[in-house]
Amino acid sequence: MPLLHISMRAGKPEAYRKAILDGLYCAMREALNVPEGDEFMTISELGPANFRCGNAYGIKRSDDAVLIQITVFATRTAEQKKTLYRRIAALLGENPGIRPEDVFVNVLDAPAENWSVGHGLAQFA
Repeated sequence: MPLLHISMRAGKPEAYRKAILDGLYCAMREALNVPEGDEFMTISELGPANFRCGNAYGIKRSDDAVLIQITVFATRTAEQKKTLYRRIAALLGENPGIRPEDVFVNVLDAPAENWSVGHGLAQFA
């Protein structure tokens, strides 16, 4: 049950944004065994005044940087997360052509009782 929030600079075409969503979904299916149809993702497009990525950690980022925050059940292993990071960078590199240096991923672990997917119920608690 991942929940994704993607932030990026405004101005990319719809096909570019769709490729990001498709690539992320594919990476999650492969690395985290996410079930088919489990797609809860948003993209926020921000103007230059509201989006900044520095070049910390020896990585030179461009204006094409994407910030990806993924909240998951607190059951994912470190190896699953490492596999996910690699697959995301590879798939977004293939389509829509984002450089690996511009792919920033943050995974947040949340206990199962922190999720309600509808009807006001804690389905996984």
